[in-house]
Amino acid sequence: MSDRPSPILTYPEQEKSPLSIRAKALVFADPQSRALLADVERIAPSLAPVLIHGETGTGKELVARHVHTISGRKGPFVAVNCGAISETLAESELFGHEAGAYTGAVGSKAGWFEAANGGTLFLDEIGDLPLALQVKLLRVLQEREVVRVGARKATAIDVRLVAATNVDLAQAVQAGHFRQDLYYRLNVVSFVLPPLRQRIGDIEPLADYFLEIYAQKLGLAAPSLTADSLAALQGYSWPGNIRELENIIHYALLVSSGREIHPEHLKLSAHNLSTPDATSTRAPLAEIGHQLKLLLGKDQPDLFNTLEALLITTAYEQTRFNQVRTAELLGLTRNMVRTLLKRHGLLQESDSLAVHP
Repeated sequence: MSDRPSPILTYPEQEKSPLSIRAKALVFADPQSRALLADVERIAPSLAPVLIHGETGTGKELVARHVHTISGRKGPFVAVNCGAISETLAESELFGHEAGAYTGAVGSKAGWFEAANGGTLFLDEIGDLPLALQVKLLRVLQEREVVRVGARKATAIDVRLVAATNVDLAQAVQAGHFRQDLYYRLNVVSFVLPPLRQRIGDIEPLADYFLEIYAQKLGLAAPSLTADSLAALQGYSWPGNIRELENIIHYALLVSSGREIHPEHLKLSAHNLSTPDATSTRAPLAEIGHQLKLLLGKDQPDLFNTLEALLITTAYEQTRFNQVRTAELLGLTRNMVRTLLKRHGLLQESDSLAVHP
């Protein structure tokens, strides 16, 4: 996938609410994001339910929309925020109602499941769904039919369910806030969408995208990020994820007066800035990628050879100088490991002839 351009997912223009806290764009440039995209595209054509875990603002709905888009399903994509549904009307909203089913039900109305028939229903923040409704949702998934409030006859449906949550549902099950049987039913296929701070390779293309979008709206030429600005963005912890990045880029564009965005234009919260002494919140590979970008920006001579030496030396020491285990650890053949050890002065020619169990 490394030769493919990094796709950017966005919402249809008519659905871009300025008041929403959801991510407005999602890019697959970082290695973690590319791996996620490969998994999504592999399972999308199936009918299996999908559960997406991720913090608010990471782009869970955009992933759900992408699952629907490449699934081949001809019906609509319907998105519902479970946390925003009134508990008293939740059953009616999801499953529909017949006229006179309750006070105020003047006519019959299809619920979200029927609205998504033939397509995909996305239930965001499913952990907020009341327990009583979880039982009925489980039945719908098992029977593939819904019964409107006040109706006696069931209506068959063909809906692919994609759910998302920003809480640990396994812990919610243990705490008695989420049904275990529903959790197992939803968790057939699950994805973890990492927070933005753990996929720093996505930060620059997302920032460039937001710069272009807001520059067009303001009738300006899109400025570029300086190296210092990019380093500041990549060193930030992003508690608000992609939505926060969008706001910061929008603000920077408004206060900058030239062709470049400098660090002083970025309204980054000081207590969320990374420091050399702070424990990184990034995943190990993301942290390595971040540090590598810093090294590449410093015109480090013989960088590849230095990194290769660091890798083989660290692995060799980790295995207490065992060639076979070093090869297993790095996913290399023993001959390749011996060549690397000799190249970096860790193994003499006479040593390479010896047998090391």
